[in-house]
Amino acid sequence: MDSDTRQSRILEYARTSGRVEVGGLASEFGVATETIRRDLRVLADRKLVKRVHGGAIPLESAAFESGVDYRSRVDLAQKHRIAAAAAGLLHGAETIYLDEGFTPRLIAEKIADRELTVVTSSLLAAEVLADSAGITVLLLGGRMRGRTLATVDHWALRMLGELVIDLAYLGTNGISVEHGLTTPDPAVAAVKSQAVTRSKRRVLVAADTKFGMTSFCRFAEVADFETLVTGTELPPAEARRFEALGPSVIRA
Repeated sequence: MDSDTRQSRILEYARTSGRVEVGGLASEFGVATETIRRDLRVLADRKLVKRVHGGAIPLESAAFESGVDYRSRVDLAQKHRIAAAAAGLLHGAETIYLDEGFTPRLIAEKIADRELTVVTSSLLAAEVLADSAGITVLLLGGRMRGRTLATVDHWALRMLGELVIDLAYLGTNGISVEHGLTTPDPAVAAVKSQAVTRSKRRVLVAADTKFGMTSFCRFAEVADFETLVTGTELPPAEARRFEALGPSVIRA
């Protein structure tokens, strides 16, 4: 098997399972571990995967975006810590926005016993809060994206545009010092951007693997956020790079 074919297969495996291991790939393809490491370096240079200890994880792009099942399996322990820390940042907010994604769904679980009005594009978050006695849920209308079970397009934008929200919890596919916050889909970027505009305070919730990454559509600047909540997996030096742009960084 030539290297291009092998690298395409490796990328396919990474996008299907969420992670690939050097040893497993070497056995699968019958090649040396150094050959696999070289393949992963090539894919990392092309911004298709990110190297992690012992293997690699896929990066999201205009051509690839992970779905709900993938997001519910990857970085799960870290996402639970992030959600718990983020839920402690309400600071008197009475109206909040919950973004699409799995971590906002976890935040919904943490705040289900509060007295709040929750605006969300996420069917996952709305479902979690459906039976909460103290929470009023306003679910944005629009076209539902099957990949993330969230609504987009002009119906969602119009509804958001009529609101003033105390606090928005937002996720991202990539955050970098150079390009700010990015996501693969223009329709998703538009909803996120509108949520940034219509909220008084903004908190980012993102696993460490999102930092230093860039996707297709920019929807906000790092300085638009008062706090970035991530995991202890993000190196302190990297956290300081983002704090220099304005927000505090919580490593949960």
